[in-house]
Amino acid sequence: MKKIIKGKILIWPVIGLFLLTTSCNNKSETHELASNLESNSSAKKSTAKEPSQAFKDYWYAGKAEITSYKLEQARYGEIREGKAVLIYVTEDFLPNKQVKADNQNPNNISVLKLNATKKFNTGLYPYSIMQSTFYPVSNNQHAIKITSSIQEWCGQVYAQLNNKDKFEVASYSYFESEGDKNFKLEKSILENELWTQLRIDPKSLPVGSLQIIPSLEYSRLKHVDLKAYNAQVSLTSNTYSIKYPELDRTLTIQFNPNFPHDILGWEETFKSGFGKNAKTLTTKAIKLKTIKSAYWGKNSNKDEVLRDTLQLN
Repeated sequence: MKKIIKGKILIWPVIGLFLLTTSCNNKSETHELASNLESNSSAKKSTAKEPSQAFKDYWYAGKAEITSYKLEQARYGEIREGKAVLIYVTEDFLPNKQVKADNQNPNNISVLKLNATKKFNTGLYPYSIMQSTFYPVSNNQHAIKITSSIQEWCGQVYAQLNNKDKFEVASYSYFESEGDKNFKLEKSILENELWTQLRIDPKSLPVGSLQIIPSLEYSRLKHVDLKAYNAQVSLTSNTYSIKYPELDRTLTIQFNPNFPHDILGWEETFKSGFGKNAKTLTTKAIKLKTIKSAYWGKNSNKDEVLRDTLQLN
């Protein structure tokens, strides 16, 4: 894949849409990509292209895309029923602080944010998982930040990856063997970012024999080191598949080949459980419903009807 030019500045044209400031709102304005986020990694994305008019009309309309899924989650050697939700929305992002911008600024970066959630029960106690990925709409660099949190009755774990000169990771866990850690990783493709890159341009997805850092969710649930692993990656018109031989894991994402390339479902096959009780099982997610909504303003009791629409109640 081509490397981007060091220090190249890209300026998006002004989009004539001004939105009210809210806790989760998105704004479309002139965006200038900060050169300090550009990486010399061999896994670099291709040179940035200006978003199409269809992309602008869909993603800069002041609403998020919310899609619910029926979830069959492998955990502790059994399949658990639950729900998953993918929330995609564009936001202005500060390149240095690496947080959502409170105000419009020419130096803000436009990102496509993905909040991916799962909820399922393991016998008596529930699991709640959330991963957030902040990926530049320019599609020419790695995700700026990724976070992951997992809550269950034993405790909670949290991890955050920031895109600096290297990937900087802060990891917190209630397990003694994992504890609190801060470390750096050489830049490589991030599994988390591929879910957003796909929505921008599936044809830009990397394929072949690659080094990929698995999702933060997977590394936590399986207690494996967060690092790059060898992967065999393939792309068809409507599926994207990643096979990790060392992890004995395969992830396949099914998507709509037509814009906006919505995700129809996914399957993840791996050994679930520990030791001799581990079984090779497949987590599955099947799309239920998609809505476009400025959900951050839908916080009244009367708005709960939208959860019925998404089949989440």
